[in-house]
Amino acid sequence: MATAAQQSERQHAQGIGASVPRKEDQRFLTGRGRFVADIAAASAAWCHFLRSPYAHARVLRIETKNAAAVPGVFAILTGADMAADGIGPMTCLWRPQSSDGRPMTEPPRWALARERVRYVGEAVALVIADTAEAAADAAEQIAIEYEILPAITTAPAARQPGALRLHDEAAGNVCLQVARGNSAAVDTAFRHAPHAVHLELVIPRLAGAAIEPRALIAQWHADAKAPDGGRLALHATTQVPHHVRRQVAEELGIAEASVRVVAPDMGGGFGYKGKHYPEETALAWAARRTQRTLRWTASRSESFLCDLQARDHVTQASLAVDAEGRFLALRVATMANIGAYVSNFGASIPGTVYASLLAGPYATPAIAVEVTCVFTNTVPTDAYRGAGRPEACLVLEQLADRAAAQLGLDRAEIRRRNFISPSAMPYRTPLGPVYDCGDFPRIFERALVAGGYTSFEERRRLAPAMDRVRGIGLAMFVESSGIGPSKPSAAMGARTGFFESASIRVDASGRITAMLGTHNHGQGHETTFAQVLADRLGVAISEISIVEGDTDIVPLGTGTFGSRSIAVGGAALALAADKIIAKASLVAAHLLEAACVDVAFSHGQFSIPGTDRSISFAAVAHAANSAGLLPAGIEPGLDELAVFDPPNVAWSNGCHLAEVEVDTTTGAISVRRYVAIDDFGTVINPLIVHGQVHGGIAQGSGAALCEQVQVEQNSGQVLSGSFLDYALPRAGDLPDIDTETDESQPFPHNPLGAKGCGESGAVGAPAAIMSAVLDALRPLGVTQLEIPLTAARVWQAIREASGALKSD
Repeated sequence: MATAAQQSERQHAQGIGASVPRKEDQRFLTGRGRFVADIAAASAAWCHFLRSPYAHARVLRIETKNAAAVPGVFAILTGADMAADGIGPMTCLWRPQSSDGRPMTEPPRWALARERVRYVGEAVALVIADTAEAAADAAEQIAIEYEILPAITTAPAARQPGALRLHDEAAGNVCLQVARGNSAAVDTAFRHAPHAVHLELVIPRLAGAAIEPRALIAQWHADAKAPDGGRLALHATTQVPHHVRRQVAEELGIAEASVRVVAPDMGGGFGYKGKHYPEETALAWAARRTQRTLRWTASRSESFLCDLQARDHVTQASLAVDAEGRFLALRVATMANIGAYVSNFGASIPGTVYASLLAGPYATPAIAVEVTCVFTNTVPTDAYRGAGRPEACLVLEQLADRAAAQLGLDRAEIRRRNFISPSAMPYRTPLGPVYDCGDFPRIFERALVAGGYTSFEERRRLAPAMDRVRGIGLAMFVESSGIGPSKPSAAMGARTGFFESASIRVDASGRITAMLGTHNHGQGHETTFAQVLADRLGVAISEISIVEGDTDIVPLGTGTFGSRSIAVGGAALALAADKIIAKASLVAAHLLEAACVDVAFSHGQFSIPGTDRSISFAAVAHAANSAGLLPAGIEPGLDELAVFDPPNVAWSNGCHLAEVEVDTTTGAISVRRYVAIDDFGTVINPLIVHGQVHGGIAQGSGAALCEQVQVEQNSGQVLSGSFLDYALPRAGDLPDIDTETDESQPFPHNPLGAKGCGESGAVGAPAAIMSAVLDALRPLGVTQLEIPLTAARVWQAIREASGALKSD
């Protein structure tokens, strides 16, 4: 049997900083994950949504007689039925204001279209049948008469004079216009600057494309005594069960207490599953109306048609520099295509997050940013891994590379001359955010060494064949993680808080159950959160259970998005653990017959320093749950709740290097090596953190090289509606990836010192790979490319630069 000291050492080795393999992996690898589709629902009926085949049309007539006659069908519902039941429009959780003080334009969005459809895939009718096949067959029998209207699919087209107005409320098809910084100071700086570089950049649409499609089960439990006549239970593939509970309750006109949302295991989220969807409202309402348990699982085609998408920016940017390469001023103007309606954070991602991050790690004295969010006849956009940060990084790093080229400076040197100094922290950027910590030069120099930057020219000369060229790229970035705090966010239009809750329950045996408002879908929460408690309480992680994703068990919470779980949820958990220790210390003092101030706690043991008296955490937990062993005035039980609302976002930052090889005869790109040095503050589990960075780099590489949602410009038809047309990177497409972390700058505003890590790979990869490809092709005369860097696009750029296309 292990001694107490050995047990303590083992438990400590499982705490903060230990590379503990993920506890949850065993469950998933042996097929014991529990997803929405695995949940048995007795006598559940199946739902099928009939969706618009047109990007823009008026709905003149819906005929359901033939569909209703299909065997097994018992209900066909439309927007008119929802209107008759008084169901409200879908609500947006972040409504930023335009710079002139006007609120953003938020036209009504209905879970089932009423009178007009505005994108291909918008739901028009809901068929409910005994089987999924019967529901789909019946949907084919519904006859809908449409009046087809002109479709507008790009932001520039929507802003053209005389463009058709897509919503009566939205003049010029504008949802939001934001201006940040000092435009007058920027104008003055450009007038006097000896050098300026300019950039036009189109960032395409992306699809999240998680392996598990969205799915729902809705049950209405009628109860005449209940305030709302019953209670809704909704099982959903969502990262934010508490947001869904609130929004569904608002739209159905019932109390939040009448809605329970359960989010079980989920096969990927990536941000786009962290928003509210029409199907959630439609199934909840239909379950109440029909008094039936209903279920729905999206097909892959539906996922590509109507899951939220991301990015879709058109940007013009300019950077003024002096003769030594120091940045003087930055001007950025971006049109963001937010689609047909405003999703939860659809306007705030470009209008708030992206617009505030364009200072990056550089001490640019004057910055002016304008962002216009525009409605089009496309699927709404919202957060997807990175969410505003990859776009900002790509703009800044491309400008830095261009400035270096114009001045004849090394790309590393021009960055060195412009970094914000660590001694300047806390540093307020010209756009408003305050960086509370960060050592950007340190991260940068570590990356140059790890990536072999100074020796690259030797490798460039050793390219394996004459028709191949090599390049190396740099991307330095600052990203907002641990999204919050609530009060400033509310002042900027947020209708929800960004706190997180954690409660801890210790039973009489000393086993711990922790319940948090976050959601685990690949982040390793069952492990990292257990490590926080193991470190704090000295309990083995095998004795710790983590519960998330059920609004009845965890009534208060926010969810998992914005790289916030460990920085905000983990902080709440640490605070709850401190409360547990405080109460347990009172009990231990009683049992040890000492004053509480004399009790010390370390590695799971309460002791009186200078004596041999001590007692284990488990023994104190037993006493705390046994009223007869407690001192007067102490209530039985060892349960505590803590809520943490961060006073600032956590400023993660990093430097990524990519080394690429380009086949000049085909345009094919091979990423040969990738190096990432990231500052995530205190790292709880290095193994999981490196995995998160690898995953982000994989998705960022896809954005750089192959991914793009293609929409036919005139009709609005989706051309990339399957994995045959939407290219994702495969394992063989990814390079060797070297990742390191730097813990020299812990976050000062949470008890763990931790910053978010889940999105950095997706932030840095597009800019690093773009920089590398342009570095490889610059000797051939190629100075401008757009992502994705497909072989065809690169080949065409090479031919145009050489004049070959003109002579063909």
